[in-house]
Amino acid sequence: MLQFQPPGFGHKVINTSLGLMVYYTQTTKPWCITENLPPLIFLHCFGGGSSAYEWSKVYPAFASSYRILAPDLIGWGDSAHPVRDYQISDYLTTIAEFIRHTCSLPATVVASSLTAAFIVRLAISHPFLFQSLFLICPSGFDDFGQGVGRRLPLQLIKMPLLDNLIYTLGAENELAVRNFLQNFLFAKPERVSPEIVEAYLFSAQQPNAKFAALAFLRGDLYFDLSLYIQQLTVPTVILWGEKAQFTNLKLGRRLAKLNPTLIRNFHVVPDTGVLPHLERPEATIAFLAHYL
Repeated sequence: MLQFQPPGFGHKVINTSLGLMVYYTQTTKPWCITENLPPLIFLHCFGGGSSAYEWSKVYPAFASSYRILAPDLIGWGDSAHPVRDYQISDYLTTIAEFIRHTCSLPATVVASSLTAAFIVRLAISHPFLFQSLFLICPSGFDDFGQGVGRRLPLQLIKMPLLDNLIYTLGAENELAVRNFLQNFLFAKPERVSPEIVEAYLFSAQQPNAKFAALAFLRGDLYFDLSLYIQQLTVPTVILWGEKAQFTNLKLGRRLAKLNPTLIRNFHVVPDTGVLPHLERPEATIAFLAHYL
């Protein structure tokens, strides 16, 4: 999805155990291209049409001081879309492979939603990979044993052919993508630009994109983050959209209280949904700049 990247950013590729992973980084002017800058990784969330585009309005602000690494995760964007029943272990493995392939130093990682929850688990098992974490609305979508993400009956999603129809109607057309962004991800519908809709639609229409999206929708990737977050030993800051659906502010505060020693701050972005970094990138930039 190079056409949606900011000026000066290009794509590179690494090989993972599940196929090629595309990532975006500084490649041309105006940026100084050097491997000596500390790595700053941006990881997108899950949901139909997700990709590294989600962070494209934020990471250019840090490109003069950090080596930006923004991958399309396996099954999303321009990365490989293997036909498989995706599991949590697939993402824990390939994200760890990505960090090892691209970083010689412990990395600072910025991640959102379910991917942020995966990063918590990865930081527990591989703390040496991480310098610090900045998590936006982290949730395993089954936190405290309360499933919050699935809106369609599981029986419908798993029915042959019907799951294809659900994805086609819900993610592969412009009207559905715009509706999803405006009514579920953003607090203010007018903030959804034509470019955002185009980027999400382009990602959702990639061959075999439905397999990762349906694994998310079915709940195959959900888990209870509250069982893990208290084990976290990497310094962490959490940012939460005030009006985030599915994972509301009350849930975020409850999770943060489980590890007050390592979760050093909890910030709320007023009048935003679950993607404050795409809805109000200037607020997220200010938040990250304060700590970085």
